[in-house]
Amino acid sequence: MRLSCAGALRGPVRLASTLLALLAACSAHSTVPDSRLLNAATAAADWPTHGGTYSEQRFSTLDQINAGNVGHLGLTWSTQFDTARGQETTPLVVDGRIYLTTAWSKVMALDGRTGRTLWQYDPEVPVTKAVNGFDVVNRGAAWFDGKIYVGTFDGRLVALDAASGKPVWSVNTVDADKPFTITGAPRVFKGLVLIGNGGADLAARGYDARTGAKKWRLYTVPRAEGKPDGEVSDEVLAAKAASTWSDGAWKQTGGAVSGGVIPDLRHSFMLDSRDASRAVVIDGALADRGMVGFSRSMDAAGAESVRAYVASLASPLARNEASH
Repeated sequence: MRLSCAGALRGPVRLASTLLALLAACSAHSTVPDSRLLNAATAAADWPTHGGTYSEQRFSTLDQINAGNVGHLGLTWSTQFDTARGQETTPLVVDGRIYLTTAWSKVMALDGRTGRTLWQYDPEVPVTKAVNGFDVVNRGAAWFDGKIYVGTFDGRLVALDAASGKPVWSVNTVDADKPFTITGAPRVFKGLVLIGNGGADLAARGYDARTGAKKWRLYTVPRAEGKPDGEVSDEVLAAKAASTWSDGAWKQTGGAVSGGVIPDLRHSFMLDSRDASRAVVIDGALADRGMVGFSRSMDAAGAESVRAYVASLASPLARNEASH
C-alpha cells in the first residue's frame, strides 16, 4: 500500500511551498499540552487530533489550494507501506511531521516536506490475533504533549515518544482470553487518553496520558448475567439501561456502539446557567432521558466547577466554528 501526497501547483507556485502550507508552519517539535488540541482550529497548518479539532468536523481553513487550481496539483512524494492489508488511518500533522498508523497497528513518522521516514514502530501483534476482526486495520493515533498514542489490534494502549518513536509505556486494556481488538483512534482530553475496543462490548476507558494508569472504565451495555462490573457505568446501567435489554443474541455477542461519540460543547443550555447545570448534574432533571444525577458523589461546588470548565472550552470552540 502506498501513501501519496498531492503536491503543489504546476506553475508559479512551487510544489514544495503548497505542500508545506498543507502540512505545517515549521519543523520544530512541540510539547505544549492541551492548548494545542483545544485551539487546533486556529492553527490550520496542523492536524493534531483525529478529526482535526475536538468537534471532529474534518474541515480545514487552508485556502491556497482551491476549486480554481486543484486541477493543477502534482505528486510531490509517496511512501510505500510494508503490507497490502487494509489501511484506514487518518494521519496527524504536528509541526511538519506526519504521524500515521498502518495495518497491524504499526506507527510511522514522516517528514512532511520530503516524505522521508523519521521512525517506525512495530508493536509485534501476534498473527494469530488476525482472526478476531475483519482485518488488522488501524484508524489512527493520537498526539499529546510530545507523545503519540496508539491502540493495538491485540488490545494494548501504547505511548511513544513523538521525537524518536521509542515506547514510553504500554498497558493492556482488554481481557487477553477474549477476542477483543482495538482498531479505533484514541482521543486525548484533559490529560486522559480515551480508548474503546472492538469485540461487541465496547468498554470505553480513560488512561493517564503521562503514566498509562487507568482512571476509569465505562461500559455501554449491561453484563448479560445482570451483575455489576465494578466500574463507573454500573449505576446508570442498572437504573436506566438494564431493563431495556431483553433476551437476545447480545448476551452472546454483545451490543457494541458503532462509531465514536463526541460532545458538542457549543450548544448546551447548561453552560450559561449555574441553576440549569445544577438541576441536571446534581438533581437529575434529565433522568427520564437517561442522564442520572450525581448527588451522591458531587456537590453544588463540584457541579459549578464542571460547568465552568466546559464553558471555558466551549467559548473558543464556538468562535472558531462560527467563522467556518
